[in-house]
Amino acid sequence: MFQSLELTGTSVMLVFLGLILLTIGIIVVFKRHFNSQRAEDLKAKYADGTLKGIESRTKYPEVNAFAYTGSFTNYGLMIALFLTFVAFSMTEYEEKIFIPTDALSLDDFSEVEPPRTAEPPPPPPPPPPPVIEEVPEEEIQDKEQPTFEDTSIDVDTKIEKQEVKDAPPPPPPPPPPPPKKEEEIFKIVEQMPLFPGCENAGDDKAKKECSDKKLLEYIYKNLKYPQIARENGVEGTAVIQFAIDKDGSVFNVEIARDPGAGCGEAAKKVVEDMNKMGQKWTPGKQRGRPVKVQYTMPIKFKLEG
Repeated sequence: MFQSLELTGTSVMLVFLGLILLTIGIIVVFKRHFNSQRAEDLKAKYADGTLKGIESRTKYPEVNAFAYTGSFTNYGLMIALFLTFVAFSMTEYEEKIFIPTDALSLDDFSEVEPPRTAEPPPPPPPPPPPVIEEVPEEEIQDKEQPTFEDTSIDVDTKIEKQEVKDAPPPPPPPPPPPPKKEEEIFKIVEQMPLFPGCENAGDDKAKKECSDKKLLEYIYKNLKYPQIARENGVEGTAVIQFAIDKDGSVFNVEIARDPGAGCGEAAKKVVEDMNKMGQKWTPGKQRGRPVKVQYTMPIKFKLEG
């Protein structure tokens, strides 16, 4: 009977408000009823001693509030059952997220690649190893034998003071180490990065579809349309370039194209806030190891209606 009954949050609030007003109305009616009973009239009515025995415990039956205890109890139970029914019938609707058509298309955007510098020439080949020639023994014997000079001294030997020459200058410091080569940022890898929540979506194709869907839901759920752009009817596509690090964090967020009126900054902010989600991306992999991967994300601003 009540399977098709669905109550929204507004309906539930109206039901609560109606019950509160009904309860206040009942209290006001009973209060007026009790206040309408004058003490002089009640004394005159029961002056002959009509009330006897247990009936006299409340003095006057017309102002006996305890006589309605059963009615008030039944009213409270009815309200409790009704509120329980309303709570179980309440329906929560998922927030509708407006995602423009072809949200990931970049047909009219051409990315400008930095000019490539000429590759340095290859290093020269190493010198050939030295050739060791054997010296004949006859030449060794024909050479003059070295003479040894007696350098011993005694008490009468005079030692002449030798002049000390200036010390040679210190050797120059070693050259500085070459600058560390920046780690390459890939654009296409064997396993592309995945938005959080798609790690167990199935095969690579299913994971990619899940990642794109959740990424679009996150972008257009958290994207704030700039007020100045709304007032001036500014629409367009902002292109944001960012990279996914090897630990899944987002860095190097830049605006590649800005439609103006603050749309580019709004798109950049929603991408930067990915680091505040609590969950990080699953990093991309190349040859089984995590690498940095660059993303180019179009974010479309379109006024509804």
